Amino acid sequence: MSAEPIMEKIMTEQDPIDLLIAIEEASVAPIRPEYIEGMAIVPPTPNDNHNDGAFKLAVQFFNAGFELAGMGNGYRAAHKDGKTMALFIPDFYVRRRKATELDESYRKAHKGWYPADMITLVGEVTSTNHETDTGPKFRAYAAAGVPIYVLIDRHTKTAHCYTDPVLPGDDPTEAYFKTDEKVSLGDPLPLPAPYPTLDTAAFLGD
Repeated sequence: MSAEPIMEKIMTEQDPIDLLIAIEEASVAPIRPEYIEGMAIVPPTPNDNHNDGAFKLAVQFFNAGFELAGMGNGYRAAHKDGKTMALFIPDFYVRRRKATELDESYRKAHKGWYPADMITLVGEVTSTNHETDTGPKFRAYAAAGVPIYVLIDRHTKTAHCYTDPVLPGDDPTEAYFKTDEKVSLGDPLPLPAPYPTLDTAAFLGD
């Protein structure tokens, strides 16, 4: 996998899921690309601090009683007409529910992607692709109606809790979160109840 994000505009009418599968199969290294704002995105290879910090954040949710906190699943958001709007794999997340039979049927029909309405909180830790997490993914999560987006921005040394997603029209690139609770890395990051305040000290020294 590249140390830099690879972004390729999808210009055909083919289902983005099939195009991402083709990218995976053509790659020498194991990868799982995402689809955001009409772009196929191959994330950069994360370093140890990224993975260690993301894991520690997920564990904080679990230790606070959120047993549906996790990492690794991919989720699909759809337009009103049912076409794929976004395919994303958050660094960590909290689910609303364990996968039901219906969710598993959805995952099978969409070749490995669960429905986005399963998640109530997503989190990203930036790597060299910080522009993706602060731009396209910020808008994609808002357009998908994800209630809370936690962003650890190692580029600006800040942590954010974005809430109150807004999609003003039918264009997902116009979506945004109205509220931004922002702290410096190392400071506690308050989240809305019933979620815990997050300890961001793991990212000091990045």
